Amino acid sequence: MLSHCSKPHRLLLLSSLLRSQSNRFSSLALNPSPDPSNGDASHLQPPSQESVLYVLKKLDKKPHKALEFLSCISEKHSFNPNAPTRNLMLRILGRKDHLKDFWVFLRSMTSDGYSIDQGTYLTLLASFKQQKLPAECSALAKFYKDVGLKTELQNSVNGVAKAIVDADVWDDEVERRLEDLGVSWSEDLVVRVLREVRNHPLKALSFFRWVIGRQDFNHGSAAYNAVARVLGRQESIEEFWSLVDEMKKKGLDMDIDTYIKLSRYFKKSKMMKDAVELYEFMMDGPYKPAIQDCGMLLRQISLSGSVDLELVYRVVRKYEAAGYSLSKVVYDGIHRCLTSTGQFDEADEILRKMKQEGFEPDNITYSQLVYGLCKAKRLEEACKVLDEMEECGCVPDVKTWTILIQGHCSAGQVEKALECMTKMIAKGCNADADLMDVLVKGLCGENKEDGAYTLIVEMVERARVRPWQATYKYLIHELLNKRKLEEGLEILRMMKSHNFPPFADPFPSYISKFGTVGDAEEFLKALTVNNFPSSAAYLNVFKSFFKEGRYPEAQDLLFKCPHHIRKHADICELFGSIKVDNAA
Repeated sequence: MLSHCSKPHRLLLLSSLLRSQSNRFSSLALNPSPDPSNGDASHLQPPSQESVLYVLKKLDKKPHKALEFLSCISEKHSFNPNAPTRNLMLRILGRKDHLKDFWVFLRSMTSDGYSIDQGTYLTLLASFKQQKLPAECSALAKFYKDVGLKTELQNSVNGVAKAIVDADVWDDEVERRLEDLGVSWSEDLVVRVLREVRNHPLKALSFFRWVIGRQDFNHGSAAYNAVARVLGRQESIEEFWSLVDEMKKKGLDMDIDTYIKLSRYFKKSKMMKDAVELYEFMMDGPYKPAIQDCGMLLRQISLSGSVDLELVYRVVRKYEAAGYSLSKVVYDGIHRCLTSTGQFDEADEILRKMKQEGFEPDNITYSQLVYGLCKAKRLEEACKVLDEMEECGCVPDVKTWTILIQGHCSAGQVEKALECMTKMIAKGCNADADLMDVLVKGLCGENKEDGAYTLIVEMVERARVRPWQATYKYLIHELLNKRKLEEGLEILRMMKSHNFPPFADPFPSYISKFGTVGDAEEFLKALTVNNFPSSAAYLNVFKSFFKEGRYPEAQDLLFKCPHHIRKHADICELFGSIKVDNAA
């Protein structure tokens, strides 16, 4: 049986298989390497589902090799991929140049009694849309719908999930309802149910426990991984770690796909302690995270707000314990965490070690130091860093300058920020949209809306900078708040010149309260597409005038409108309602 095959032997088999494909998979490094004294790897028992998932993840950018690998172990080693493995293979094949293999594999899944899960379906649908494959989107949607309607399994999943979700709490009544459904339990069914009830983690766990022993059913690794994904959130984190301990005791592994999803969630939710513990757990197991995960995790720790340096050291220690030497990315990650917490002496020591290892500081490294100094309000020292960079032959780029300028804006020193920008441009570094956004918000934050307006106009006209749409919208709001309609309209025109949808929302309300009929005309001109603005734009202005009780102004504007606007059904109805009200 597979359970009697040790983990090293399973990995030995995978390593052997990868090497046996005429060296086509030789670029994939798997440990441990085959030991000739163990005999021919082909006589070993089939690998685990987690082992295959791990290899497929490493081959996810090489669909043809991934498919060859899965076919090889399925044919030669009696390996039967489970639902998660098949769905991962589907996601790998969902590319424009592998559509034939994709559809063949999907149909073979169905004939083998497996079906595409909802997560994979949604991922593929989004991928096909991004790749501009509308025919594939339609075909996949129809396939998913047709198969879902035909399968008895899906009906069972729906019934079980509904019984669980509809209940306020897990109790005897829920268990009775599940018994009455007469479902034939399988791991695939349990995994699907757990996905359907993923927003109810504690009830999902109760279901997971309850189903054990029903019809002699016991969970395999796929079900444990499925419930781990459900429990890995803030409100059920204690239950999650208890489950992880249970998996350890049972000799079950967390698959790499589960790790990736959980790690992504922990980092996004700022659950850095859990993200680090999960990283340590996986690094101690046979299916280690990708080498770049260390640098990514360190970066997320530095961005988490309150940086815990002990977490940083734990990640690095575990990384080194796995036999990896510190890379430039890892050094930068440590340096970023130290500078963001004001540990500048320690950061200098890291820089010294980094140089000893042959890694020269670059704009990324120096930007981190500038950011940390600005955060600590040590702005003069931050400015000197850029001078030191040039002396070392590292020319500051616009991102480094932007961090310095943002530091001055945050400290209320917008004049100094503008001086920095002038100095930057004099050195031949061009401004970009990010820098414009920082300066506009910095100026407006100091009640210098006129300066922000002038800056945008000059940079667009002279430097050909294209500000972000969000920057334009922010500035329009700020200008109107200061009763600067003319400037707001000019920014609206600039938005159009850059092919952004004109941000019209705040204008009708402002004009109806403080403006004139002439202002309304200018606003409508600014919105003009081809010959005239849309009827909806006119209607919004009329409604705003009516809301403020300025009926004469609305009437004057109506007389100046094109004939098709005056005769528009919605506008006629609006003015007709006012006449009825006046008559009453």
